[in-house]
Amino acid sequence: MPKVSKPEYLAKVAKLSKLEKERLMSRMSGKLPRRLEKDKLNNEEALAIQLELEDEQLQEWRKMMTMIREKEAAKLQAQQAKEVKKAPEAKKVQSKQKVKIEDIEPAKDQKVTKKKAKK
Repeated sequence: MPKVSKPEYLAKVAKLSKLEKERLMSRMSGKLPRRLEKDKLNNEEALAIQLELEDEQLQEWRKMMTMIREKEAAKLQAQQAKEVKKAPEAKKVQSKQKVKIEDIEPAKDQKVTKKKAKK
C-alpha cells in the first residue's frame, strides 16, 4: 500500500517558499522520487511525505543522542567515583611511608653549626 502523507505535513508544505520546496525536493531519496516521476504522487504529497520522513529521522537521531549523552555521563560519574576512592588510598600510603632524617633539610643555622662541629 502506498504511503499517504498526513494532513499536518500537507499544511506545512503549503507554507514553504519555492526555494525551501526545491531544497526539500533535492533531499528526496529511495522510491519517493521515482513515484513522483511516474505521476503516482503530486509535488505537494511527495514533499509532505519527505517532511514526515525527515521528522521521523530527526526524532530517532535525538533519541540516540540522548542515550549516548546518558552513557557518557554515567562513565564520567563512574570515573569520578574511582578517583574519589583512590584519593584516600594515596593519603594512607603516604602516611605509612617513613621519613628519614637525612631526607629533611636542616635550617640554615643548623647547617652552619654542623660544619663547624665537623672541623
